Amino acid sequence: MFMHRSCRLLMIFAILSMSSNTDLAGGPDLGRLFAERSVEGTIVISSLDGRTEYVHNPARAAQRFLPASTFKIPNSLIALAEGAIADEHEVIPWDGKDRGFSGWNRDQTLATAFRRSCVWAYQALAGRVGTAAYLRHLARLDYGNARTGPDVRTFWLDGDLAISAREQIVFLKKLYREEVPYSREHIRRVKSIMVVEETPDYILRAKTGWAVRPERQHGWYVGWVETRGQVWFFATNIAIREKGDAVYREEITRAALKLVGIM
Repeated sequence: MFMHRSCRLLMIFAILSMSSNTDLAGGPDLGRLFAERSVEGTIVISSLDGRTEYVHNPARAAQRFLPASTFKIPNSLIALAEGAIADEHEVIPWDGKDRGFSGWNRDQTLATAFRRSCVWAYQALAGRVGTAAYLRHLARLDYGNARTGPDVRTFWLDGDLAISAREQIVFLKKLYREEVPYSREHIRRVKSIMVVEETPDYILRAKTGWAVRPERQHGWYVGWVETRGQVWFFATNIAIREKGDAVYREEITRAALKLVGIM
């Protein structure tokens, strides 16, 4: 009887210990960061091993949305793997059309197109890759719903492709671990163009996204932080009602990372 009770107590203790290491919705009040800005959205922050996690609005975190420019992360891998571009330095010639952004109105490389979120440059690469190849790669990556749509140049902007914040985290972890089915050289080229900020304390790799074409616009900020020997992954998705809301993608993410003690 004593042994039975001891075993049960040990099992309960183990379960409680595991639960304390997985913070699904508690801990710091991440919801306050959204409420203060009157923004609807979600954020998922997860350790590399997944044992520690912070989530605001888990229902939205499981909901799929167009990836918009966050698709430039896997899209860069796919373009490199398909030979649509040789490396991050090869020039993608500008066609001379004014796109309304000075940073877009010039020749691009993969690195500059990623950093400037240059749509036309990635559309040019998409034309070189083709729909059939994209469908193969999306299936290999198990990326969201793995669908494209009728237009190979816009399927991540207003087509059928969709992914959730949780699925973004899964993909980013596979990319970090180099567990995606691509060459190490190509993976590391993509990781290099993802660097947003590098300090003595951390390296931030990330990508914004803004789906402006759907009736209900939304924005993304996804990536990871390497700091103090740890790696933390994040995916933020917000509803965008007006142009000024776009700044909250990164602003909320950085505030959340500071709130939980990562940055």
